[in-house]
Amino acid sequence: MFIIKHKKVFIIISAFLVLFSVLSIIFTGLKLGIDFKGGSLTEVEYKTALIDQKTVENEIKSLGLGEMLIQPEGTMGYSIKTKQINEKERASLISALGSDITEKSFTSVGPSVGAELIRKSIIAFILVALGIIFWIAFSFRKVSKPVSSWKYGFIAIITLVHDVMIPVGAFALLSSVYGTEIDTLFVVAVLTVLGLSVSDTIVVFDRIRENIRIGHFKTFEETVGKSLEQVYTRSIATSSTVIIALLALTFFGPASTRVFSMMLTAGMFFGTYSSIFLASPLLVVFNNLQKKKTK
Repeated sequence: MFIIKHKKVFIIISAFLVLFSVLSIIFTGLKLGIDFKGGSLTEVEYKTALIDQKTVENEIKSLGLGEMLIQPEGTMGYSIKTKQINEKERASLISALGSDITEKSFTSVGPSVGAELIRKSIIAFILVALGIIFWIAFSFRKVSKPVSSWKYGFIAIITLVHDVMIPVGAFALLSSVYGTEIDTLFVVAVLTVLGLSVSDTIVVFDRIRENIRIGHFKTFEETVGKSLEQVYTRSIATSSTVIIALLALTFFGPASTRVFSMMLTAGMFFGTYSSIFLASPLLVVFNNLQKKKTK
């Protein structure tokens, strides 16, 4: 009952984190990668000795390719993102880096392809969110008292926004410091977070539904509190094992999947937090508001 007793504190913490994330996105922005805005990605690897990143940057600047982003790739290479370049400019780029390199890959994406990816990503977000809402509404269709079934779905939307906005806000801050860009893997990570975060919420809601049906507890607040006590250990234990695996992937995995694993780690953490400390307290708040209206 500790969580329900201090529900206002946990709701305020969540509201503050979401607000901070929104401000972070507004003021720092999210850097779109070549998948979305178009451009060229060249990955190179040095055969014997890795040249200093600043030296590589100066060499490429002399080519007049405009804005670029150079990031370490593995222990002996770099990934170089530039505007969309032709074959002549690509050859000049490779030549400027010296003869002691191997070109691992070259990818070029046009602006029209990037715009199409943005459109499809937005559609995917909307469809996934709607699918989750309809599924919750259907699953809890027989729950009408004391909180209506549609309110379970509405609270699930709030927790989804919470669970996605906070990791994206944190990513915006990292992006401003380290220059990390959004790619298609980032979109996959966000969509995965949507599914992972709602699963824990459903487990808690389902236990509340069962306890309402059994009717062992006197008040709705007590029902929610006892339901949380019955499931929070399982939720935390399950999420912790996944988070440990994701942290291993973040620190020891390839650089290409680092952003993906970081997003999933943050999503799992805040998804577990919201199902226990946000979704259930909001149910009690909605019930209390409903009782005031009926008086």
